[in-house]
Amino acid sequence: MRVGFIGLGVMGKRMAINVLKGGYEVKVSDLNKEAVKELVDLGAKEGQTPAEVAKDADVVLTSLPNSAIVEGVVLGKDGVLEGIKEGTIIVDLSSITPKSIQGIAKKASQKGVEVLDAPVSGGAAGAEKGTLTIMVGGNKEAFEKVLPILSCIGTKVNHVGEVGAGDTVKLVNNLLLGANMVAVAEALALGVKAGLKPEILYDIISQSSGSSYALTAKYNNFIAKGNFEPGFMIDLQYKDLQLAVDTAKDLKMPLIIGNLSQQMFEAARAKGLGAEDISAVLKLYEDWGNIEVREEQK
Repeated sequence: MRVGFIGLGVMGKRMAINVLKGGYEVKVSDLNKEAVKELVDLGAKEGQTPAEVAKDADVVLTSLPNSAIVEGVVLGKDGVLEGIKEGTIIVDLSSITPKSIQGIAKKASQKGVEVLDAPVSGGAAGAEKGTLTIMVGGNKEAFEKVLPILSCIGTKVNHVGEVGAGDTVKLVNNLLLGANMVAVAEALALGVKAGLKPEILYDIISQSSGSSYALTAKYNNFIAKGNFEPGFMIDLQYKDLQLAVDTAKDLKMPLIIGNLSQQMFEAARAKGLGAEDISAVLKLYEDWGNIEVREEQK
């Protein structure tokens, strides 16, 4: 099975490498020619345009930053649909709005092409190890055809419904992550301001009803050490919250906590923290409380 892969960023490059390791013939394309060369050196072929990548592919994977770029790459000049043949399956691994992927799928269907939305969760480390969680929306038969390829990049691959369902699950998940991260930062800051040591707060809360992934994943390796090198950047969390906000507006659904959480990350971006890990939202509370939430390093 021949695979086209478009988008070799932090996530895309690692996923493309794992597809190559799975024994598939892969043709890649990206604006970053260094990333393309790295894949070519590993055995991939280069396509000059998305249309060229799609021309001979049985499956085309895309991993791109946002809805507008995915739409441009698939629907635009020299885009995927210009080169693709009937019966090919497009799998979008990006995180975009359900509305956007549904529009792409509608246009692709006119050429006899199935579209699956398959956003991933697990970060760069999961992409490198091939242990991502993948939420797939779209035709079940098409899902079954591409499952062996997706199994090269993820260990938990779930078919969750029709086109758009994958992106919906992802934005709901990241809505919770963002809100939980802000709540963790606020709670730890309050405890430290009140005179408690952060390690005591963590030891108790992590085993109690207030625990969350945001606490257990971000405390020891990030907050406690004052290490805010990104596992998941504030800029990306902000973008994902915008997907939730946009979807809620389309559905006329109030999103009170989501909007407040996004504004906290907006404030962090305004402070110049956009490229730091999402746990760095804590720095806002540290400034406001004139405190520092860190463990003493031995």
